[in-house]
Amino acid sequence: MNTITENILNVTLLEPRQKHPTIFVRFDELNEGEYLIIHNDHDPKPLYYQLLGERGNIFTWEYLEQGPEWWKVKISKRITGESDETLGQIAAKDVRKAEIFKKYGLDFCCGGKKTVKKACAEKGLDVTKIEQELQQAVKVFTFRPIPYNEWALDFLSDYIVNTHHSYIKKTLPELVSYATKVAGVHGKQHPELYKIKSLVDDVNTELSGHMVKEEKLLFPYIKALVLANAKEQTLQAAHFGTVQNPIQLMETEHELVGKNLDDIRVLSKNYSVPEDGCASYSLLYKMLDEFESDLHLHIHLENNILFPKALEVEKGNSAVAL
Repeated sequence: MNTITENILNVTLLEPRQKHPTIFVRFDELNEGEYLIIHNDHDPKPLYYQLLGERGNIFTWEYLEQGPEWWKVKISKRITGESDETLGQIAAKDVRKAEIFKKYGLDFCCGGKKTVKKACAEKGLDVTKIEQELQQAVKVFTFRPIPYNEWALDFLSDYIVNTHHSYIKKTLPELVSYATKVAGVHGKQHPELYKIKSLVDDVNTELSGHMVKEEKLLFPYIKALVLANAKEQTLQAAHFGTVQNPIQLMETEHELVGKNLDDIRVLSKNYSVPEDGCASYSLLYKMLDEFESDLHLHIHLENNILFPKALEVEKGNSAVAL
């Protein structure tokens, strides 16, 4: 009977000065795709950063056990060419993990092209803690994630319009009204409200024109691409050339709106209503918080799923820019 022997190193049996050098030797002996499990009597987090600094991003780190007596970590050597997924790619595969990014203020929509390591480094966050929470996300959250990444692009386009565009069209006028009202009543005591009102007005102007361009130009073209490919036909190139051109414009506008909402969050101190705030003040901040959350998912669906897939579909079609 054959038995599988795991590659385990109990570092508590080593002298302190031998621990990290021994782990490095054992790691260097690994072939690509192989792993080493280390047992320790405390969190070996400093090892993570030393390994990253001296060997680079060539490993994955997974906690198997975390105290109180034992810490067990599985360190796997990456296969050449295998790289970290970006925030956007991770959220696209499982939107439940976007909740972890939101918890730590990591931008998975407009800033979705960054890796977890890079995003955490920029914000000074503990990457080992966040990667662990991402690994546990599927076990912690009990609801079945909506399979956005599996939907056909024409269906996804309609979903964005019917769900997120409709929400914006209904909510933005109310936001503008409440921002104006609250600034008028409380602006003298809380002058940041004047800037918040101005930013809400900017968001309203930007998104109103933005949605028209998507609904009248970009989305119909994407749906036409899907139909042409299904019928194995060549789609005549649009007047804007390749779909990359409007996509770049949409992504730029997403960044502008995202920046405005980031500024609102800072000005409002994470939507903290002051003691003298009235019911309208509280409602405004609640609506802004909900609006920002919806917009993050909205932009994620476009930047990280719809747009990259539309580019791939266009490559498969012989339509070329004029």
